[in-house]
Amino acid sequence: MSVRVARALGAWGWGAGGSRGASNFRPPPPGAVDVAELLRDATTADEEPREPAARRLPGQCSVLLFPGQGSQVVGMGRGLLRYPRVRELYAAARRVLGYDLLELSLRGPQEALDRTAHCQPAVFVASLAAVEKLQHLQPAVIESCVAAAGFSVGEFAALVFAGAMEFSEGLYAVKVRAEAMQEASEAVPSGMLSVLGRPQTKFTFACLEAREHCKTLGIEDPVCEVANYLFPDCRVISGHLEALQFLQKNSSKYHFRRTKMLPVSGAFHTRLMEPAVEPLAQVLKAIDVKMPLVSVHANVSGSRYMHPKHIQQLLVKQVVSPVKWEQTMHALYERKKGSDFPRTFEVGPGKQLGAILRSCNLQAWKSYSHVEVLEADEAADED
Repeated sequence: MSVRVARALGAWGWGAGGSRGASNFRPPPPGAVDVAELLRDATTADEEPREPAARRLPGQCSVLLFPGQGSQVVGMGRGLLRYPRVRELYAAARRVLGYDLLELSLRGPQEALDRTAHCQPAVFVASLAAVEKLQHLQPAVIESCVAAAGFSVGEFAALVFAGAMEFSEGLYAVKVRAEAMQEASEAVPSGMLSVLGRPQTKFTFACLEAREHCKTLGIEDPVCEVANYLFPDCRVISGHLEALQFLQKNSSKYHFRRTKMLPVSGAFHTRLMEPAVEPLAQVLKAIDVKMPLVSVHANVSGSRYMHPKHIQQLLVKQVVSPVKWEQTMHALYERKKGSDFPRTFEVGPGKQLGAILRSCNLQAWKSYSHVEVLEADEAADED
């Protein structure tokens, strides 16, 4: 497995090594980089007869987690610029997006970076650039990777990392997704509320009463539902702003310990995002999706993808469906008592996924590391 995976997951091959084959994909502008063909020097070795690889023990394997929207911060990427090909990655992103993503990521302003249309591509590219840093510092981590998962837009980065789609394809899909979600967000005053509850908290009942409250205000067919399953007793609820304000005002009634509005523009992962479904579906139909070379877990189900068609289908469904991250963590780290856990690396801005892992599985978290994207370990070349 290791050489085959290395060919798709190791040092980024910037187009010189060739594409995976013909694709019907048209939208990205010419010159967009192909990062699906990796570790070119491993290709020949992969084709030669060799002894079957010994099965790695769990403690010798690694898992990569890719963050989602909300983790963005001005300055992200600064800690990556000294590593090979990261600037080329951002140059390729500029060709696909039509604007200078590196400048926006490094210098902001934060208000512009926080826009859904900008922050999703920014997090996507920063995460894959963090993989380049990880490959440079600890190549064995990439070599031993057995699984990946990404939160919301992070799922696209996980799939590109796993060789399921090319960088230009994945980034263009993220661009279309982000712009369509931004437009859908502006159509209805809505948002997302992080809620830390208690064992007796009934999230579904609270959402039901919030919807009933909205109806008394004259809102037809109101939306208020769990959009993210984070860890036990912690959920993110999405919906009309009036519903979220009602929940905050009545937090004690529903046994909420803490509530916090998230810095996002709309009710993501609910049917309020339905206008974004068709644009994304059309882009994904044009992409030649491959079977990932390591297990990638879907947000919609928490289970690993079994077929390329499922990837296209579930990435579209994900826009209007809850992110089952807690379920994903259980699927990734479930094992017999006393078994070792794989090393886990969060690649991208922020450490939110590490904090969630700690709450889901403390033993797995003990093998967690974060790949820093804000400041380099040594003096980085300044842009």
